[in-house]
Amino acid sequence: MSRVVTFENLWCVFEHRSGQLVNALQDVNFDVQSGEFVCVVGRSGHGKTTLLRVLAGLQPPTAGQVRLGDDVVTGPGADRAMVFQQDTVFPWLHVQENVEFGLRAMKTPDSEREEITAHWLEAVGLTDFADSWPRELSGGMRKRVALASAMAVGSDVILMDEPFGSLDYFTRRNLHDVLLDLWAESQKTIFFVTHDIEEALILADRVILLAEGKLVDDIPVTLPRPRDEDVRAGAEAVAITKVILQHLGITEEEATAV
Repeated sequence: MSRVVTFENLWCVFEHRSGQLVNALQDVNFDVQSGEFVCVVGRSGHGKTTLLRVLAGLQPPTAGQVRLGDDVVTGPGADRAMVFQQDTVFPWLHVQENVEFGLRAMKTPDSEREEITAHWLEAVGLTDFADSWPRELSGGMRKRVALASAMAVGSDVILMDEPFGSLDYFTRRNLHDVLLDLWAESQKTIFFVTHDIEEALILADRVILLAEGKLVDDIPVTLPRPRDEDVRAGAEAVAITKVILQHLGITEEEATAV
C-alpha cells in the first residue's frame, strides 16, 4: 500500500477566551496508508476533531503540516469528503438530489452523474427512497444519504466526525455494517473520530489514540472480520480495550459503570 496521508510535526494552538493558550494538538506525527480504516479515539476536548479539521483543510495548523501524497493540505479539496456528526442532508432536496449534489458542483455529465448516484443509492439501500424528502426519513436513513453523498464524489479520503453518535445502538450497529461494506467496495482511506471503544474495535484497522493533544498510542487492530460479539469478547480485543482505557485514565470499573 502507498502512503496517502502524512501528519508531520503538527501543532494547533488556540487562545482561550481567558487569554490562556491551549495546545489542541502537540507535535503529532504519523502516516496512513492507502485504504486503511483509521479510528481516532480519545476523550472529548483532547484534539480528535481538530486533527480531522486540519486534514479537511478547515483549520490551519500553527506549526507542521499535513500532506496528501506529495501535496501539502492548505484548504478543502475534492480529494477529501467529510461526514459530520450533525445532520448535513439538505432538507429542500430529494434524496437523489442530495446524493448528486457534489457531482453537479463538479459538473459531472448527466448520464455519468445518474449512474454514479444510482449505484451509491443502491449500495446504502435507498434506491426505493430516491424521490423522498429528508423529513420523511429516519435519522439512520439520513445518515445513509450522507454516506452515499460522500462516496459519490469519488474522494480518495473520507473523514467522519462521530457520525453515528446521536443514533441508538441498533441503528448504529446497522450503519457500521453499511459503512464497512462501502469501504470494502471502494477501498477508500477512512478517518473515523469516535470516543466509543467498541465502535473503534468494530471498524478500525488501526486506532490512533489522542490525549491532551498528543498522540499517545498507535494500535494495530488485527481482529478477524466480521467482528461479532465473540470476536470483541476475545483476548486480543480485551487487551486493546485495556490499553485504551489505561491511556484515557479510565478504570475498568468506571468503564463498566458507563
